[in-house]
Amino acid sequence: MTDSVKIETLHSTRFLDLAQTEGWVFVRRPNASAVVCILAVTPEDSIVLVEQFRKPVGMRLIELPAGLVGDGDDANEHLELAADRELVEESGWSAKRYEKLWEGPSSAGLTDEIITCFRAFELSKVGDGGGVEGEDILVHEVPLTQLRQWIAAKLEDGIGVDPKIYSALWSAGLAL
Repeated sequence: MTDSVKIETLHSTRFLDLAQTEGWVFVRRPNASAVVCILAVTPEDSIVLVEQFRKPVGMRLIELPAGLVGDGDDANEHLELAADRELVEESGWSAKRYEKLWEGPSSAGLTDEIITCFRAFELSKVGDGGGVEGEDILVHEVPLTQLRQWIAAKLEDGIGVDPKIYSALWSAGLAL
């Protein structure tokens, strides 16, 4: 959002602020500067996905590893460093190199949050993943050749799929 736009904070909580500008009410994060998501494909050509229960939608979701930028001690955290931190925390994989696939609003009518999607290269397994304390993240490594059927089975089981997966795959030339 440009600096010339006046933003009024209507209510603040630990993780979200309710704000208003020119009559439009939206949410923003006081504890983070952005969001990253990571398309990671292992040396065995499996996509790294995470599964967790998301309270706002009341269901388990399959997602790309992702997280907040600057939610730790470093408010000016570099996007690629945040991407690698989140990839390790959530999946146990680390990458030597990141390439930006796209950047854009996560939900333009609801929040000023901008998400940057990276493709991770030269992956190595460095841990188990599963997230930080309080997160119940399951890690899935799904062969790209089986991804379409795997996603269909998850949807049939009532587990949601985040559409950023499709966008990242398409942007990387790996569309289903």
